[in-house]
Amino acid sequence: MILTATVQDIEAQAMAFFTHSVGNWLSRRRYYTLASGDTQEVVSDINIEFLNADCHDLCELAKRHELDESLVCGAKVTWESTYISPSRKPSVGSTIFGIRGDIMYRDRGFATPKPVTALYQFTGDRTMVLRTEYNGSAFEEELKLIGENYRTRQTIISRAGAEIMIGQYLETRCSALAA
Repeated sequence: MILTATVQDIEAQAMAFFTHSVGNWLSRRRYYTLASGDTQEVVSDINIEFLNADCHDLCELAKRHELDESLVCGAKVTWESTYISPSRKPSVGSTIFGIRGDIMYRDRGFATPKPVTALYQFTGDRTMVLRTEYNGSAFEEELKLIGENYRTRQTIISRAGAEIMIGQYLETRCSALAA
């Protein structure tokens, strides 16, 4: 028998996932451009903060998405990235995520400064899968918490139904690096 998750169940899973993700992370990732075979390596320092429903950032995010209801919870992610190869200028930024039902609201997309939404689900208590679409591209992402100190992520970027790039990430909680 297949059990269907309720809205409250999936929101509770998202809340737990964001709570377990809080902290400082070192992200090492590699992007593969499929057509050319080019590879790009990036190292990032990432900070993740949990956001309660009544925080200012989530209220502003709900306004940007013209929502009548408040968001249940969310996260603020800030980063500083260094590109290893090919070399590019370091990148600094932030983004806000908010949850309502099975929709994740973002203040910006991967490749746009405009607000975007993603459908999300959980394939296990500690694995979140997202699908975001805009400007003719689709972004499929899987984030998996491994123990207390590791996360893996994989992003597949497609355009016109064809995969064009894959990003793979290993993220280590900074407290684990000091141990």
